[in-house]
Amino acid sequence: MTATKPTMLADLLAAAARQTMRRRRQWPEGEIERRVAAAPHPRDLAAALSEPGLAVIAEMKPRSPSRGPLIEVYQPAALAHAYHNGGAAAISVLTHEEGFGGTPEHIAIVRAETDLPLLRKDFIIEEYQVLEARSLGADAVLLIVAALGAERLAELMNCTHRLGMEALVEVHDAGEVDTALSVGARIIGVNHRNLCNFEIDMTLTARLRNRIGDHRVIVAESGVSSATDARQLQDAGADAVLVGEMLMRSFDPEKTVRELRLA
Repeated sequence: MTATKPTMLADLLAAAARQTMRRRRQWPEGEIERRVAAAPHPRDLAAALSEPGLAVIAEMKPRSPSRGPLIEVYQPAALAHAYHNGGAAAISVLTHEEGFGGTPEHIAIVRAETDLPLLRKDFIIEEYQVLEARSLGADAVLLIVAALGAERLAELMNCTHRLGMEALVEVHDAGEVDTALSVGARIIGVNHRNLCNFEIDMTLTARLRNRIGDHRVIVAESGVSSATDARQLQDAGADAVLVGEMLMRSFDPEKTVRELRLA
């Protein structure tokens, strides 16, 4: 972490470091590695997102640092059923405690309810977090270029792939796309949310599409508030959309996933 990082991102990274320190004391790395060894083989996120049509990564999170609480009663198991039945290709589980009100244990809860690929959505900065994700049943992790830089990104990518997992590598501009490509990212997430001011730019996927090129799975992240948004992102070149807040505020998340899927 450096002084040049946006304040919000720096704060979230610091919180992730504190959370990881606490969890390492509770669950030492040796115990986590034993659980990983006993875990079934990870599901293939890239394959799930490459099926015909627009894939939906349905996200669950109790709150947002910028929006506050998103749902009155947070029930990961019930959401998992709704997302599965609605036709989601994968499920994203927010596990960041201070900023989003999640916990890694939510991965295990969701894993028990569905066989869809699961993404651990967090600010991953250490190999321990990747191991922990796998031990709880996650099949992939989010790696944010802006939070890691090229060297650390490559190290965590290697750790992820050694475990048979996949990484959703998140970018925000052309330079970060180049970094993601340089480490062999197979799934690239274009986050429309600016980490400096949290503003949304829904044109970013279209503007970065050609730079990403072919033979990569492109996931459009943040700002999707309707099936029309999803359709426009598909037209812009996205293979999948990652949708959280819209689903968390929906009275019928199963129906909402289905509408996005059929956009």
